[in-house]
Amino acid sequence: MASYHLSVKTIKRSAGRSATAAAAYRVGERIECQREGRVHDYTRKQGIEETFILTPKDAPDWASDRSRLWNEAEASETRRNSVTAREWELALPSEISAEDRSQITRDFAQELVSRYGVAVDVAIHAPHREGDQRNHHAHVLTSTRKLEASGFTAKTRVLDSAKTGGVEIEQMRGLWAELQNRALERVGEVERVDHRSLEAQRETALDRGDKLSAEELDRDPELKLGPAANSMERRAKAMAERQGREYVPVTERGAVVHAARQARAAFREMRERLDIARETYGIEREAGQGRVSAGLAALRAATSKERDGRTSDDIRERLSQVVGRSRDQDDTPKPEGRNYARERLKEIMEKDAGRDGQAAVHKLDGHSEYDLGEDTGRGGRKPSVNERLKDVLNKPRERLEIKDERDQEKDQEVEKDRDIDHDPGLSH
Repeated sequence: MASYHLSVKTIKRSAGRSATAAAAYRVGERIECQREGRVHDYTRKQGIEETFILTPKDAPDWASDRSRLWNEAEASETRRNSVTAREWELALPSEISAEDRSQITRDFAQELVSRYGVAVDVAIHAPHREGDQRNHHAHVLTSTRKLEASGFTAKTRVLDSAKTGGVEIEQMRGLWAELQNRALERVGEVERVDHRSLEAQRETALDRGDKLSAEELDRDPELKLGPAANSMERRAKAMAERQGREYVPVTERGAVVHAARQARAAFREMRERLDIARETYGIEREAGQGRVSAGLAALRAATSKERDGRTSDDIRERLSQVVGRSRDQDDTPKPEGRNYARERLKEIMEKDAGRDGQAAVHKLDGHSEYDLGEDTGRGGRKPSVNERLKDVLNKPRERLEIKDERDQEKDQEVEKDRDIDHDPGLSH
């Protein structure tokens, strides 16, 4: 399932970090930091699928040299607590191809260049060999100053300001969601991502009347595991898979996350089955089936859904299997116009009620049983609850009062008998 993630972090000198070290680690190269006099060598790093640099049109030629680019970025900052780079961390959809992942990352990076006039260094990473194989992601490292023909110039204060920074980042988050959704749509995926908070998504669902989606979104954000707990849970999952047993979380955070994911999966499963039931019911009704027959078909279609979430490509073929009309299940020729679901109901009602099955089915379809004629009238069957209630209500008040007095006398006699039975002198 596609999921959304975009985080923005800063590379600060006050935290003992540098733009040269950050760039070398993310792209897996060797960069010598001239300011620190240190060499950052990460050439043995694996899992890097693609790297590239994007710069404004009037940027100097040396900006395409990664070592020179980030050494110049470090040199442009003179304060001990300077922010020398900014990192945008992006989760990439596993449902699309590597080429599509590269393209949407490049489009996002180009928007950063055009919008803020900065230099952008991109590294696309593959999932870790021991981790979740859907975890494709990208590290987008940007300068904190504009890059012009003369080199690095003014700071991008629009991203640093408390008034404008949050707004700018939220707009970029929306752009990243849009790029992903377009790519998912191109490959025919139904899943979509949303950059907004759960509360904002829930309010939108309520506004459009989608109470089921609103209920699903009424939850807390997923707890972040952290590197240590994530590593422990990853090893526990791998061991459980090798031993052929069910995975059991080994940390408290892992247990919370696992329970939340299971709950969301169960909710999605319930919603998928509900959608199948609704679709099946509509098709059956359009085909001329009664409400009961269509409801049974919908129920069976929902319960026969495969556990992995896949359904039959041809819903009508699935419906024919559900209601017992599949050619694979029964090759016996059947005359057109027969309703086998209704006939099965007739057999059930004959066994349970001891009445004419056709009348029972006719009543379940919403019709009055008197519409079938005199054969199913009151003369040859037991009165219903409603009929007996009407008879009682139609009796004269005097008769009811007499009956009540007789009942009270009987109750008093029963109470006397009970008192005698409880007398200790008569016990044996």
